[in-house]
Amino acid sequence: MRKYLSLALLATMAIACAPKEEETAVDYTALSDEERLEIATQIAHETIMVDGHVDLPYRMKVGGFTLQREILDVSVRTPDGNFDFPRAKEGGLDAPFMSIYIPAGLQQTPGSSKALADSLILMTERLAETFPDQFAMAYSPADIEANFALGKVSLPMGMENGSALEDDISNVEYFHGRGIRYITLTHGKANLIGDSSYDTVRLYNGLSEYGEKVVAEMNRVGIMVDLSHVSDDTFKDALAITKVPTIASHSSVRAFTPGFERNMSDELIQAMAKNGGVMMINFGGTFIDSAYAAGSSAVREHLINYLAENNLSRGDSAAQAYISEYTAANNPFPTVQRVADHIDYVKDLVGIDYVGLGSDFDGVGDSLPTGLKDVSMYPNLIAELLKRGYSRDEIEKICYKNIFRVWQAVEDYAVSEKG
Repeated sequence: MRKYLSLALLATMAIACAPKEEETAVDYTALSDEERLEIATQIAHETIMVDGHVDLPYRMKVGGFTLQREILDVSVRTPDGNFDFPRAKEGGLDAPFMSIYIPAGLQQTPGSSKALADSLILMTERLAETFPDQFAMAYSPADIEANFALGKVSLPMGMENGSALEDDISNVEYFHGRGIRYITLTHGKANLIGDSSYDTVRLYNGLSEYGEKVVAEMNRVGIMVDLSHVSDDTFKDALAITKVPTIASHSSVRAFTPGFERNMSDELIQAMAKNGGVMMINFGGTFIDSAYAAGSSAVREHLINYLAENNLSRGDSAAQAYISEYTAANNPFPTVQRVADHIDYVKDLVGIDYVGLGSDFDGVGDSLPTGLKDVSMYPNLIAELLKRGYSRDEIEKICYKNIFRVWQAVEDYAVSEKG
């Protein structure tokens, strides 16, 4: 054990002391798994790590927390969920984009989507105000860098579902003023902006006329255009209009999930790369492996039948023991290696400059892969990438440099538009 640790320490010392151009001389593939994980953990802690999508605000809302009540204390380790401050620090997560998630069902009631967005933004701000030693708001890459230097976890915000804009284009600038730095154009249903990948109804066969104006206005004020959730035609329409790079804040590769339009096809990945954008890989089981849905359904069906046949409820100790044992023996979950497969795919298809991390933690339920169950586990993914021959510079691009490049380009364009 001591020999392995000393080798790992020597390797990390060599990395720290070597000039930048010499870092690639370190052969991470020749190290043991234990050595790689130690180095991966160090890289995670030394490198800014941005995650494009974490659903903590809506997790708090579902948990019954409101602006009038005490908020969920994620400054300490929590017994459930995928995110809190201690686990974020263990995993090296520095800037999870807080998802201001607006359910598509609210579109039926004018004003309710915007009202929820305002509420979730206030709730996120209250986290930073309540726990100022742990969290800080962030509205730019520079803010994240400053917070990182202070050891704080940044809370940038992205709005998941442009339905919160309602039918008022001035709300684009309004939400920029409230701190929103990306807007996912649609969610589970078509909205006033355009068509959704999940919706069988195609109202516009892409963006609506209003949606075209929204994309242009997002460019003007400095909000990143997020193309996760949109239909293929909406995706292509947005790329044809935008003057700046776009993002997909939490999408994976469709080649691994044939027929799942929510993920991105090779054509869309290539189009986003040509646009200069970045695709941030979703960790959810249904997003990364088509076998997961079938496997989890089979396990679920067996357990339902077992409980019924034995007159048990899930709360019974005997039931819990059986569920745990059976699930472990028939584990339907993909592994961290599958997430690395998606990163490999994007890198091989278009290059390392167009891929990032968009976990969807707190948003995909109990579908996360083995080795990536919460925000403490990012080093497992970094270690897997090191094993596959990724350099430290490539990992830094995945962790933050690619999304910072896009974000800064969007900011710079907005400044130029203001004259």
